[in-house]
Amino acid sequence: MSMTVVVTRNVPDRIRGFLASSMLEVGPGVYTGSDLSVAVRNRIWGVLEGWFPGADSSIVMVWEDRKVPGGQSVKVLGVPPIDLVELDGIVLARREISEKLKQ
Repeated sequence: MSMTVVVTRNVPDRIRGFLASSMLEVGPGVYTGSDLSVAVRNRIWGVLEGWFPGADSSIVMVWEDRKVPGGQSVKVLGVPPIDLVELDGIVLARREISEKLKQ
């Protein structure tokens, strides 16, 4: 069974309500949907892109995709900016080290 997971941070109630109407909210800002079709997943993502407020918000969608390294595809809106890189058959999230951490 394929599972789609959406994790939100600092998004308006409009987005949370929309996701709760189409997926199960298993924790604050964490939504799951089992066996969502590609078309439904793409429509959900299209709404999220259209309503995304920017600023200090973020949305991450993850689902099983056996055609990519690591077997998962990921879409991201917002901060923190990350790069998804493949390393030895797995997908890793990489981001720049802040100046604070460098000291």
